[in-house]
Parts: sequence; structure tokens; C-alpha cells
Amino acid sequence: MSRGQFRPADHPNEHFILTTVVGSYPKPKWLDRVRELHDDPEGEFDESQWEEATDDAARLITHEHERAGLDAVVDGEMRRNEMVEFFADRIEGYEFNGPVKVWGHNYFDKPSVVNDVEYDDSWLVSEFEFTDGVADRPVKVPITGPYTLASWSFNEAYEDDRELALALADLVNEEIQKLVDAGARYIQIDEPALATTPDDHAIVGEALDRIVADLPEEVRIGLHVCYGDYSRIYPEILEFPIDEFDVELANGDYEQLDVFTEPEFDLDLALGVTDVHVAEVESVATIKANIQKGLEIVPPERLTVSPDCGVKLLPRDVAYGKMENMVTAAREVERELDAGEIEVGAAVADD
Repeated sequence: MSRGQFRPADHPNEHFILTTVVGSYPKPKWLDRVRELHDDPEGEFDESQWEEATDDAARLITHEHERAGLDAVVDGEMRRNEMVEFFADRIEGYEFNGPVKVWGHNYFDKPSVVNDVEYDDSWLVSEFEFTDGVADRPVKVPITGPYTLASWSFNEAYEDDRELALALADLVNEEIQKLVDAGARYIQIDEPALATTPDDHAIVGEALDRIVADLPEEVRIGLHVCYGDYSRIYPEILEFPIDEFDVELANGDYEQLDVFTEPEFDLDLALGVTDVHVAEVESVATIKANIQKGLEIVPPERLTVSPDCGVKLLPRDVAYGKMENMVTAAREVERELDAGEIEVGAAVADD
């Protein structure tokens, strides 16, 4: 669908490359301290104080995104802790039994599905309504997808992960319907598990069919799949009922870019143009060259640019610098497109 609804009224150039972020953003250090106080069973930090603190953080980061110039913003997921835990804690049928070691010294509070999953209260509507109320730009809503919610959990209630993923997809659809009723028009489904088990792309496709059922035409659906071997899910993803496919390629120096050339890529491309694994701010010139990589695959009216993935593990000043330079680079590329200085579809020569 058209991205015109996300184009600012004062956009300076004829061409428009949509700029956004994937989702997570470094939390203010004081919010981490507030969470410790809130989670302390001996403490006296109540829910109203926690809500006030997360509102303050969400307002701060939303405005930080707008100050950087992003066309579509999020609140940096200030209310969320981890992409599976946050949702599992809000879905009937899940329970937690303690952290599981995943790599090195890192632990993940991996949940178990012990009963049929059911939808209870909304997961994200109040978060969206607050962010939308303080933002002057359109708000994107990232949601962990049902395949990842299934794959990164212990399944003790369903015959297999496919059955669980499809049941979860129905719940995600219910949540998105409520978000749309609240005014949301840009939804991003995060499915990092697809990159680790790409042979299951058919399950993701089935789940997406359920997720988008009965959604209005003006609602934009993106799918974010970070890292992995994209050749194992391409061209199958072209059959997914999505508007935009979001990929992490900056970290791999665009070695997989040619995956999307045969057959022709006919979705919108959301391209990572800054590397979230590097705690340095790329120059505007570097990011411009990365953006032009995307123009080898799609024309500018179908190109979205963002960091490779969530930036929550970066220093906050670095995360902001990456966004700010990314927006500057996108606007400069647009001006050069307007002037006919960039040939769309042409390979960019290496420096």
C-alpha cells in the first residue's frame, strides 16, 4: 500500500525514502534503577510510580526519535523487558519457571506453554495510545511474531510448534485489530526465529495470513527478520501477505544483497543501513552508500531505511548519532535523486 500517509507535510524533497527504527532503544539509566526498585518485593515503589516513570521515558525517547528527524517513530520499547517475555507474561496459557542459559553468561527467562493460549487484556494498545498522544510523527508498533513466540518457548500443550504458532497468530490478529481501532497504521511483526529455522517459512506464511485477516487496506504490515541466510527464505517470502520486508544487511557488508535480485523483489524493502553491532556512528557518506545499495533492489518510493535491528545495547549517544546521520543521509540521497545525480538500479562503485 502507499506510504504517502507517513510522508511529513513539510518534506523538503520530491523523492521520499521512509526513515524509521526497528524498535528497541537504549533505556535511560535512571529507568533501569526504577525497574530495580519496582521489582524489589521489599520496596515501596508502587504501580502508579512505575507507570509515571515509563511514561516519562517513553515521552523522552519518542521526542528523541523525532528530534533525529525520523518519519515513523516508536517509544524505544521503554515498557518492555525482552521480546518474548513481555508478551508471554500477557498471554493466558504461558508460565515462567526461571531463567535458561542461552549463551556465554547470558540467561533468558524462557516461558512454557502449559495450556491453550488465550487472549485476555490488550498487550500494546495503552502503549500505542500514549506514544501516539505525545508524538508529532506517525507511530510504528513492533510486535513479536507468533512463530518466534512459539519457537522460543517450551511447548507443553500443543502437538507441535506449527499448531502453537497458528493459535498465537489468532491472538496477534485480535491485538492488531484493537491497535487499528486505536489509530495504528504501521505494524511490524518481528520474527527473528525464522532466521534460525528458515525451513519453517511456510508456517510463518500461514501465521501471517491469520494475522492480517480483515485488516483495513491502509494498515501497513512489515516483517522484520534479522540475521541468518536469507537465501533459505527467498523467494518464498514474496508470497507473504506483507507490505514491507525488513532485513539486516549492514552487519554483513551487503554480501547477501544479490539474494533479492532473482526473482525480482516486488515488496517494499526496509533496509538496515547502520550496523547495530558496532558502537561507532557511521559517517553520513557511509550511510548514503548503504542507502544506494537498497536502490539497486527497489526504487526510492519502495525503500525504507533503518538500523539493522534494535539498538538497545548501544550507548545512547551512539544510537542517537546513528539515527541522526541516517536521516541526514536519506535526505541527501533524496536531493541527489531529485537532481538526477543518482541512477536507480545501478551498482554503487566501491571506494
